[in-house]
Order: sequence, then structure tokens, then C-alpha cells
Amino acid sequence: MISRIDLRGDALPEGPALRDLLPRAEFDVQAALEKVRPICEAVHHRGDAALIDFAEKFDGVKLDQVRVPPAALTRALQELDPAVRAALEESIRRARLVHREQRRSTHTTQVVPGGSVTEKWVPVERVGLYAPGGRSVYPSSVVMNVVPAQEAGVESIALASPAQADFGGLPHPTILAACALLGVDEVYAAGGATAVAMFAYGTESCPPANMVTGPGNIWVAAAKRYFTGKIGIDAEAGPTEIAILADAGADPVHVASDLISQAEHDPLAAAVLVTDSTELADAVEKELEPQVAATRHIDDRIVPALKGKQSAIVLVDGIDEGLRVVDAYGAEHLEIQTADAAAVADRVRNAGAVFVGPWAPVSLGDYAAGSNHVLPTGGCACHSSGLSVQSFLRGIHIVDYTKDALAEVAHHVVTLAEAEDLPAHGAAIKARFGWKVPESK
Repeated sequence: MISRIDLRGDALPEGPALRDLLPRAEFDVQAALEKVRPICEAVHHRGDAALIDFAEKFDGVKLDQVRVPPAALTRALQELDPAVRAALEESIRRARLVHREQRRSTHTTQVVPGGSVTEKWVPVERVGLYAPGGRSVYPSSVVMNVVPAQEAGVESIALASPAQADFGGLPHPTILAACALLGVDEVYAAGGATAVAMFAYGTESCPPANMVTGPGNIWVAAAKRYFTGKIGIDAEAGPTEIAILADAGADPVHVASDLISQAEHDPLAAAVLVTDSTELADAVEKELEPQVAATRHIDDRIVPALKGKQSAIVLVDGIDEGLRVVDAYGAEHLEIQTADAAAVADRVRNAGAVFVGPWAPVSLGDYAAGSNHVLPTGGCACHSSGLSVQSFLRGIHIVDYTKDALAEVAHHVVTLAEAEDLPAHGAAIKARFGWKVPESK
């Protein structure tokens, strides 16, 4: 059901050569970019009319309007299963605890007497958040996007999720209920690239946003790439991933269940086990079959994901080698199920989020750890972070120098300006001192 890659025996290669040996889903955003281009431009030129046409084409619904009426949000919350409401409220509470601690404060550095640089953190003015609505419904993604934006102090928050034929053209009611719980009342029935284009360009009903965040399929990723430079984005999210670094002491039941939990997202989802134990590898393979047979989404998601080229059991000589492999892989989610798991986790350099030991599975992080589950995929964890309060903040430097403080450093500024053949830069300093640079003290 899942392939093996044996990296034992020989020295592991460095950098890209090692990454090339590891499993990864094919995800050609560049090819999708050409397909979303006309969709985005149609929204640009035709606004809400284009969104309504695309909802009929892609989602099979005929909308009267794109914005969700406030009454629909209220009704969705009133009709929400009490157990689901309680779970969402706890998820929100824990996420707020974690994200509130990420706030940054203004800080002033006194560089010299009379000369200071202050860094203040300012939230973006307006964000458009996306909650997917394809194979599954993701109210948890509403929580993970909205909470950090709110804790950052973003004043204007809008959310889009695909129109659903089963719900009269509205987004899924659990999505709407989550928005209502969070106090987000600006919600749109728009999906995929059309939602990103709506936020980027604005339409008659939706003002443009400064930034778009949220997970989605390849069309969402391609639209984000299309608008990079025009709006801020969090990341081009690819297929979801789990990597598990485990030794002989790991429980194969736990490991197998965690691989399956990620595989049920999508047929392109990646499930990777890195281990130095052939006994564990054998036991996990044996355990996969009955666990897969006992769950849902077997043929359309789980089996294709586990059998796909993006999933594998990777055999290594030891935990040190395993760490090199998982760092090269840069997983969205990385579980450490080894002896002294906390110490091993502390050595990890590249991962979207790290889950330590047998009692911190990825499923916990998806819903109720307090961490954020909007994380870098496709190896991007080697240079990017998951969604956080910082994602919605901009650092602005405020430079405040007196005449004496400028005079003290003026000769250095002029020297560097002349070294770069930018004499007007130096002249802007000289003009302040009667065109004669003060002598250094």
C-alpha cells in the first residue's frame, strides 16, 4: 500500500541531491497559472457578474448575490450542533491564547544621543481570508485564519468560501456558523481563483483587500501567484503533508493512524515515515491495511494518497540521519516519535510545525492545540513560516535624529554616498550644514 525508499548504508548526499531522493507530489502551479489568468481578468472586468457566472459553471449554483446575508450567518449559528459549537469555541479559545502572545510591541533603540530608531508594528488594513469547501468542510480553517488577523488588530476582515448547491448557494453552514462565532459578518460565496481575484481587484459588493490568506487547491495557489506583488499572500499552499520521524519504540498503531489521517485530505496528500527500524516499518505496513479498511474516503483519497509517489517509508541508518532527511524534506507537519522526543524535536530546523511524542498528533494541531494549521508545504518550511499574528503586521521604522546627532555621522554618510557614486545623496546632507560637512568629533 505504501512504497519504501532505502537510504541506509551509503552517506547521505547534501542539499538538493538529498531532496531529490525524497517523495513529493507533483503540483504544477505554473501550468495552472495560465488557466486561472482569464478567470481572474474576468472578475477584474465584470465584477460580481463574473463571480455569479463562475459559481454556476464551477459549483452548479445560480446566485442572486455573492455576499452572504447576515440572517444566514445568524441562522447557521442557531442551528449548529451544540457539540460542534462547543468544540469550535474551545478551538477559538486556545488559538487566541497562543496568538495573543505573538503580538509585537513598539521598540525604540537609542542609537546615539539625539538619534533613535523606533520600530512600530502596524496591521494591514483589510484582509481577505479563504476557507476551502471542496472534498471536506473546514470551519477549523476559518478559526486559524480569523484569530491571528483579529489578534494582530486588522480592522476589516472578509471571508470567502465556495457556494454549495446543497445549501441554496451559500457556503457550508458550519463555515457560516464559525464566522458568526468569531464576529465576522462579511462573508462571500466565492471559491477558488474567483475568490482570490475578488479580494485582489474588488467588485461591486466586495472592496479590495491588502492581503489574502488561507489554504486551498492548486487554483487558489495559482491565483495567489498571479497576484503576487499586487496583494500580500501567506503562501502558495500545495498538497498537505505529514512526515513522522520514529524509532523502534514508536507504536505502529499510532504511526499508521497518523499517516492515514493526513492521507484522507486528498489523493495528493503526502504521508512519509522516516525510521531506522525495519521492524517498525514492517509493523506500520501491516497496521495500515486494517485501519484503512475501517475508515471512510478509502478509494477516492486514502489509498491513492498512500500509494502515490508522494508517500513512502524512508529507511535510514539512525536518528541523526533521519533528522537530516526530515530537514531536507521540510514537512508541513512533522511528528517526532522517538526516545527523548523533545530533545530530537529541538534539533529540527525545517518544519511548518513539530509535534512532540506520542500524545501530540497532527490532528490535535489541526483543531485544538492552539497552534496554527495554515502551514508551508512543498518543502517551503526551509524558508517560510506558518500563519501567525506576524503575517498580518508590517514593521515600520521611524528615524528621529537631532541636528547634532546628524552632524556626528554626516561625514560617514557623505563618504558612503560618494563611494556608491550617488553624489546627490551626500549633497542632501551637506545642504543641511551650509554645504560643509561637519568634522567628526
